[in-house]
Amino acid sequence: MNVHHFNFYNLVCQNATTFTNEIAWLISESNTDISFADFKNTTHCLAQGLQLQGIQKGDGIGIIGKNYFEFFVIYGAAAAIGAVVVPINFRLSKNEICDNINDASPKILFVDNEFQHLINDIKDRLKGIDYYYNLVPNEGNYSEFSNLIADAQTFEPASVSGNDPFLIIHTAAIDGKARGAVLTHENMLLSALQLSQIMTLSQNDVHLNILPFFHVGGLMIAISAFMCGARNIVMKKFDAKEASAIIEKNGVSLLFDFSPILSGILDAAQNQENNLKSLTKIIGLETPETIERYQDTTNGCFYTIFGQTETSGLVTSGKYNDCPGAAGKVVPLSEVCIVDDNDAPIQVGQTGEILVRGPLVFREYINLPEETTHTFRNEWHHTGDLGQFDENGFLFYKGRKPEKELIKPGGENVYPAEVEKVILLHPNIKHTVVFGVPDPKWKEGIKAVCELHEGTSLTAQELIDFVGQHIARYKKPQYVEFATDIPKLRNGSPDRMAIKKRFYNERKQNFI
Repeated sequence: MNVHHFNFYNLVCQNATTFTNEIAWLISESNTDISFADFKNTTHCLAQGLQLQGIQKGDGIGIIGKNYFEFFVIYGAAAAIGAVVVPINFRLSKNEICDNINDASPKILFVDNEFQHLINDIKDRLKGIDYYYNLVPNEGNYSEFSNLIADAQTFEPASVSGNDPFLIIHTAAIDGKARGAVLTHENMLLSALQLSQIMTLSQNDVHLNILPFFHVGGLMIAISAFMCGARNIVMKKFDAKEASAIIEKNGVSLLFDFSPILSGILDAAQNQENNLKSLTKIIGLETPETIERYQDTTNGCFYTIFGQTETSGLVTSGKYNDCPGAAGKVVPLSEVCIVDDNDAPIQVGQTGEILVRGPLVFREYINLPEETTHTFRNEWHHTGDLGQFDENGFLFYKGRKPEKELIKPGGENVYPAEVEKVILLHPNIKHTVVFGVPDPKWKEGIKAVCELHEGTSLTAQELIDFVGQHIARYKKPQYVEFATDIPKLRNGSPDRMAIKKRFYNERKQNFI
């Protein structure tokens, strides 16, 4: 191994020496403890088994499932042999899951029992997968996970540099096709190290894994806690009542939050009379009302953020109380510039596109060289997000550029274009425009303004159900409004800006 190399597997080995018998993982369902030394040993055994199965450096390892301890073991084993993890968002539709798997072409796929029927339905369309395994031992009808656990006494790790690919996470589809962002070991390790510094994490912290391990935020904060010798509590899926009880019982101090996670926990704690005083550090995106309620209840600190999958998580962060409404200041390992449409820097207080560069920026979009080159033009990563700095260096998020308008219901990314594409498949729809609107539960909701073909009819619920049959359910519009004469451009296409301006505050609450 090169003297300068350091990857996630090296962190696993180092922590086994530094923290040895301290608890690295607590599995909430079985109340099982796993030490740092045991985690390294399990990682070695799985890595050896994967090598014996023929998985080599550069091969893809797909995972689809809820948050299980085995999910993170796969991350460690993949790092040890130089394989690339492809975590799949299980909330997507079958077609989207199929497209993302085929885009990354993993050789082996680990599947949670809950999703094996879904994979079986698309198996004949999946390309390049040689092996299917249960994600959870003794659960499922695929090859048993334990069959891959081999004697690792002679295990030899691969030579893996920090700049080698670690994982591929598919982002939202701008033009109907999701983009697989390739993140390196260096991307994720530096992002985790930076988060640890910003939030002053230590071995005394306890992190409850609420965000899924396929999400860059969920993985980043889990690695951050692991890096510091803190304890990670594995929660298979989020449940507010269970989370509230776990926080009190285990002294949880750390969470990553997207609305409405935190409000659910606060409500559950109030109803169950759980004590949340240990919960001193939360980072994420949330409404001001919920943030202030949390801080008043616990005396804890909420850290606001701006970031993307493509930036390995954070670009800016800061304590909410330092500047309410802002997304914090630029983090140490990022350089940020706000520019106009010609990529010329603009003055403080003006709104423009947020550009980023530094070691946290992703490596490339897999199989999309032209899109990668365009995104990295002029030696900056173009986020497509709009923002402005104030005179004190705080970033204020101002939405997306029109061609890359993004809606974020509950922290998920949804591009209007992919929803519009599905809506237009309905034979009764002539025109549609989709955009984000304030939503009391998800912080931002999806609204569709539609014009029907003459002589046809359709209800909002029928359209919502139709969309849910074609793409992930979280991409369905919560609000639908039909109009007989929507504003048009000279070429006859919908005038997006005029429609958004007219219908933004006239929402009909067709919400499910």
